[in-house]
Amino acid sequence: MTEPHIRVGIVNATQLTFNLIGDFRWEKQVVTAQHTVSVQQGCIAWDGKLYDSLLFLPAQGTSSVFELLDVTIGIDFHWERQETQRFRGALRIIVDDDRLVAINEIGVEDYLTCVISSEMSATASSTLLKAHAVISRSWLLAQIAKRGEAKPHQAPGFTLSRDTIVRWYDREDHTLFDVCADDHCQRYQGIGRISTPHVAEAIAATRGELLYDDCGEICDARYSKCCGGAMEVFSTCWEEKDYSYLQPRRDDAVQQLPNLTQETEAQQWIRTSPSAFCNTTDKGVLAQVLNHYDQETPNFYRWTVSYSQAELTELLWERSRIDVGQVKMLEAIERGPSGRIKLLHIVGTKGELTLGKELEIRRSLSDSHLYSSAFVVDSEDIDSQGIPSRFVFHGAGWGHGVGLCQIGAALMAEKGYTYNQILGHYYPGALLKQAYL
Repeated sequence: MTEPHIRVGIVNATQLTFNLIGDFRWEKQVVTAQHTVSVQQGCIAWDGKLYDSLLFLPAQGTSSVFELLDVTIGIDFHWERQETQRFRGALRIIVDDDRLVAINEIGVEDYLTCVISSEMSATASSTLLKAHAVISRSWLLAQIAKRGEAKPHQAPGFTLSRDTIVRWYDREDHTLFDVCADDHCQRYQGIGRISTPHVAEAIAATRGELLYDDCGEICDARYSKCCGGAMEVFSTCWEEKDYSYLQPRRDDAVQQLPNLTQETEAQQWIRTSPSAFCNTTDKGVLAQVLNHYDQETPNFYRWTVSYSQAELTELLWERSRIDVGQVKMLEAIERGPSGRIKLLHIVGTKGELTLGKELEIRRSLSDSHLYSSAFVVDSEDIDSQGIPSRFVFHGAGWGHGVGLCQIGAALMAEKGYTYNQILGHYYPGALLKQAYL
């Protein structure tokens, strides 16, 4: 295998403004400076002419980069915002459904340098950066490998009946490029995040290294910010399949995990603060993982969110378009081994609704996303009709909890674990091999 080149979808809009910093080649011309393109008659309007697509290649032997203005990051999450981002590699612009799509074509190793700096702080420890380089590379190439063999499935969503919504979201949603640049795939926010040489050193030290399962397939190495003390299995969050290296385990040196699929055990686990690698308030460790906008989230190992009756009823209507009336009860029908809810039953005065899977539950119960679906609910001030005036959610973790826990891995690195040991903890049984030089 040689180093692959990939296509990353950065932004889509009806109009794009970009800067070509240094010389770029378009067809046989050298192009530089700032440009604006828009959609006209289903084509790209640029410099007074219409095009089906545009490709700007950095001139050979130069350090030319391009800049995209008004890129939205954290789409639909509570930290959503716009920023200007700068990238290496080529810029391709295409039209999709009367919108422009900006795509960055780049080698995997350069892509990873930006991903690692975007997913966490570039000042993170060398050990943590190496571990993350391996899993980001593995996840990416596993998705590309699946592209050729992917069969149609019911994601990104299907409704089983009028009052049941089961939906999951995965990178197979993308057809115009390999991966997107936001949290849906991996954060890829340009070279502006690269503030130290340590990231490039970690990428170089692990160049071409991938995790493989015992059948020789590249591992689908998922990861999230904070598992909440227990790792989840794949099928709780995505399609109904599981992997030998994505196991339910406690995020601790002591590998004893309660049976959190049982409601009484889940209630006890979530309402308390059991020991775990990711159960830390060490600001130095957290700063390695959390970028400045992530640090706007003060609590994530255990958190609390409160809704009035009116707020929750409105949220469900806005997010699901099913009117259950005033909410009377929320009940976990099925939990995964980390305590995350896979199926949630909601009873209202006008009807009932069953929601799944993990992310659909999170997005349906928040105007952005709940931190995770590992939660229990207290109903307050219940009237004679059984209708509460307020619901208090007590939750655990930040993200889906499958695979590597970024905060847990950061603490493991601080405690002296090697990156191989960290990978072995979060992907038990996976084999580390160098696929290309």
